[in-house]
Amino acid sequence: MDQVAGRPPGRTTVRTAAAVLGANIQRLWSLFIQLTRREIEIKYRGAGLGMLWTILTPLLMLGVYTFVFGTVFTSKWAVGDAPSSSFQFAVILFSGLIVFQAFADVVTRAPVLIVQNSMLVKRVVFPLELLVPVILGAALFQVFVSFLILLPFVWLLMGKVSLTVLYAPLIMAALSLMVLGIGWFLASLGTFVRDISQIVGTVTTALMFLSPIFFPSAALPEWIRPVIAFNPLTIPVEEMRNAVVFGQPPDFFRLGVYGVTAGLVAACGFLWFRSTKRGFADVL
Repeated sequence: MDQVAGRPPGRTTVRTAAAVLGANIQRLWSLFIQLTRREIEIKYRGAGLGMLWTILTPLLMLGVYTFVFGTVFTSKWAVGDAPSSSFQFAVILFSGLIVFQAFADVVTRAPVLIVQNSMLVKRVVFPLELLVPVILGAALFQVFVSFLILLPFVWLLMGKVSLTVLYAPLIMAALSLMVLGIGWFLASLGTFVRDISQIVGTVTTALMFLSPIFFPSAALPEWIRPVIAFNPLTIPVEEMRNAVVFGQPPDFFRLGVYGVTAGLVAACGFLWFRSTKRGFADVL
């Protein structure tokens, strides 16, 4: 028929496939937005202050870190040629903790994600792969709000907000790929091995203290720096702090290597999830 009509064979098939793919992407994107919005609303449903907690939580965190590390421990960080003040240290610390919190929100919830949404497993039409991106989307919303809190303090305490802050989404994109891959893997594994959630919580806490959030990598002995570099939080934390607080552009080679690695982790995690999800119904 294509040849009779004077059209190259297969053109209609390609257009149809492209239309179906576009429709599926649009449908999944719409579903992702809807579920992410629902996830954010559920988090604060029933709270007296509701969504106001998205602002109060990072403010309270910033206050606590300022008191504990700036006043109690009198921690310092080199800012130029001088040590930081207590308030400057809190801002430096907070920039790293924003990155960590996005990582922890997804990784600690992933092992129980399928179990908590078991009613969706037997619905063949529901894309279970979307559950991990949804909790990541909710975590990124909190990151956005936290940055709105952080930036005025950076301007007030560090003297300015550099245009290098525009690199923050790029850094978060690389981290998001890493988080997605780990999240998909843990979501699948946690469905079959229920105790994994206890281990993940401990490991996540360890990763926080073994990443350069509370200290600069330069303060560590030479022999341990390569070990710390393998922490999936190290590069995003350092690059985010440099871009947002210190006004330095990221090391693009370093960030690029991390991004490629994160992409591979995301692809492997996705393939692992897809290959194991057919067994979810048998264990739930």
